[in-house]
Amino acid sequence: MNAPGFSTWWVRLGQLAGLAALALLGAFDLRYGLYTGASAVEALRALVQVGLAVLTAVVWLPVHRQGSRSLPLAALVLGAISLAVTFGFVLLSASGRYLFGGSWGLAESAGMIAVVFVVTRWGAARLAPWAAVLAALAAAALPLRAGTEYVYVIFGLLQALGAVGAAAVGIYLRVVAAGRERAIALVRAEQRAEFARDLHDFIAHHVTGIVVQAQGARFVAEQDPQRVIVALEQIERAGAETMASMRRMVGVLRNPDAPPDAPLAPLAGVADLAPLLEGHNGTTNTPALLYVDGPLDGLPVEVSTSAYRVVMEGLTNARQHAPDARSVAVSVRRTPDWLLVRVADDGATPRSAPARGHGFGLLGLTERVRALGGTITAGPGISGGWVLDAAFPLRSAVAR
Repeated sequence: MNAPGFSTWWVRLGQLAGLAALALLGAFDLRYGLYTGASAVEALRALVQVGLAVLTAVVWLPVHRQGSRSLPLAALVLGAISLAVTFGFVLLSASGRYLFGGSWGLAESAGMIAVVFVVTRWGAARLAPWAAVLAALAAAALPLRAGTEYVYVIFGLLQALGAVGAAAVGIYLRVVAAGRERAIALVRAEQRAEFARDLHDFIAHHVTGIVVQAQGARFVAEQDPQRVIVALEQIERAGAETMASMRRMVGVLRNPDAPPDAPLAPLAGVADLAPLLEGHNGTTNTPALLYVDGPLDGLPVEVSTSAYRVVMEGLTNARQHAPDARSVAVSVRRTPDWLLVRVADDGATPRSAPARGHGFGLLGLTERVRALGGTITAGPGISGGWVLDAAFPLRSAVAR
């Protein structure tokens, strides 16, 4: 089991330190007054207090899960037993039959304060307050076993303050751990939203290719049957990839506890642009040409993958909205501070920006680029056609 907010190594180190402290305090108790050997009653009293000190270790020593119900229940039982023993000793002393004195058990006091900390840190929310209060009362009442004089009352108050401090630390760490869990949940939700946007881009690209190939196959079926077979193979491959991505995405969204580390598609970057354009050229009569200016190695991963998505979106839009285009130019230019990506077609069909509520691929892509500190624009080119431009800052991306 792992304690939230702490690594197992630190928890084990704290346990060893606690056991060492408990052993030293127990040795001090036995050496200075807990056991005098004067009578069988004294021996029994010492044995009971040593047993209670060991029981505190049984409660706080294990590494508990957050929200444990057994932990506060055990603390309630232990606190009740400790209080019963304390008041039993007080009544025996008041009767005059046995006059106890000396140490009241510092090991048990430290162990009970540790129980207060552990219960407030990891106990179930409904039971933890009651268990912590009872354990704190037991720690505060422990000095009364040695006597009811003023000095023992002062020691009891000091131990009560120690228990309150332990509870405050436990509550603070509990709040910090809860905040961390909420932050992790938020990050996971954002990652799943990012996966959903990626899924749209990936599926839109392949489904568009499938439709184009199916339309092309229908026209060339009589003239060139061999091309139909090639188109069917490409359709099958693209469909299989799309279905696999959808299954992975549905699995991630259905199970919120699943780590969202399974990518919907390979994390393609600018190094994979050539195969992307080859796939595009194999499914349409509008060839795409790639122009690269500058080295593309060593780019930040988020910049490289986002640039790939820009090109994918541009090619998809060209296939959907520019059937009369003669070519698509994809240019990637790297400067010392920027990575510039442009996808431009020479289609003559008039186009406008997507209406509000549509064009989710471009909207999602805009969010991705802006999150990296970049800019993206889409609109008619000066000499016609449609141009998609994106600029990614390299220095700020590396600083991330």
